[in-house]
Amino acid sequence: MTDPTDTPPVDLTAAPPDAAKLSQLEAQVHDYKLLVADLQTSARRLNEDAAKQRKYASEGFARDVLSLLDNLERASEAAKAKGEGGVLLEGVAATVHATLAMLKRHAVERIDVGPGSPFDPNLHMAVSSVPSADVPPGSVVAVMQQGFTLHDRVLRPAAVVVAAE
Repeated sequence: MTDPTDTPPVDLTAAPPDAAKLSQLEAQVHDYKLLVADLQTSARRLNEDAAKQRKYASEGFARDVLSLLDNLERASEAAKAKGEGGVLLEGVAATVHATLAMLKRHAVERIDVGPGSPFDPNLHMAVSSVPSADVPPGSVVAVMQQGFTLHDRVLRPAAVVVAAE
């Protein structure tokens, strides 16, 4: 490759380039600018894609942890329903709390929903609808399974029962 500082000096006494040659050079400069713009756009897109991959890299792992959390919460609810308590129930409750804290540290948050909340198809999944005198039509009657988000993405929608209209 040649060193750009080794270019020969311009001969100012030479005849000016003809219009065709000048037009050809302008077209080459234009093509070069388009190539540079395409490369810059490609580099920006690659950087954006890489950042998105890093941001959501834990999505599969988080989904697996949610299954574990569901089982722990079901065990806790079953023990409470039977009137059992004690050290084992406290341990399960502490594990649920620690798991939720760990998920929160990694940007996994519960979707805030409860009876009376308006149904949001972006965050909730209606598993059934029932007539209800307690909440207005189109509102959540009961939460069957908690939903979670990872950053700004729904990891798992909340499974809810909706008041029929």
